Amino acid sequence: MASRRSYSSYNDGCAAAHALDLIGERWTLIVVRELLLGPKRFADLQRDVLGISPTVLSQRLRDLESRGIVERHTLPAPARVDVYELTEWGSRLEAVNAALSLWAVASPDLPWDADMSPDTLVLAMRAHARGDVELTQPARINLRLTDSRLPNAEPVSYVASVTPELTTIEKAPSPGPVDAEVVATTASWKACILGGVSLDDQADATATGSDAAIEALIRATRLEAAPEAPSSRSMVGNG
Repeated sequence: MASRRSYSSYNDGCAAAHALDLIGERWTLIVVRELLLGPKRFADLQRDVLGISPTVLSQRLRDLESRGIVERHTLPAPARVDVYELTEWGSRLEAVNAALSLWAVASPDLPWDADMSPDTLVLAMRAHARGDVELTQPARINLRLTDSRLPNAEPVSYVASVTPELTTIEKAPSPGPVDAEVVATTASWKACILGGVSLDDQADATATGSDAAIEALIRATRLEAAPEAPSSRSMVGNG
């Protein structure tokens, strides 16, 4: 099959056009998205990117490696498996992913009822995270999300740190001391963070520890209303 011509072959020197040559093929930016929070095995990517075939995933990873966006490493014994990780340059694509998310949230055709992987949902939180001025002291929250799309999925752990100035969320299997913990399916947490539905109304979510810390995390990462965005009422069915 003939390869797609690059924009530069049409004498287009625009840097944005070159970016599309690098990451504009179907599935490429989705694969990058799933690596933004840390390295993953091929099997992890196959699990998290629903709909991609092993052949296409292999090709996209090879392309990303050849372009200096992804690196492949072999874990030491006893694992001895290959993992894929973004390079320092590749990790800067989180800003691109965030900008696209913030732009597309105003689309009237955004599939609000569709689910998301745990990493994708956390990236959405990071895209519009801000500080919480109502906090009297910093708060740390362990967030454990189970992928609603997959049967028997294992929860993925993240730790969020909220201050009046900013909020950070990182993947953290061992988060250390925290003020609170939220355990939820991605559908329930998405309904809360992106749809404005109360966490108390989510049957597939439990919260322990400081209520103030959890409320601060929700205030600091909940999607604010966007022009032309659908009403949050359309998200209620996700819980």
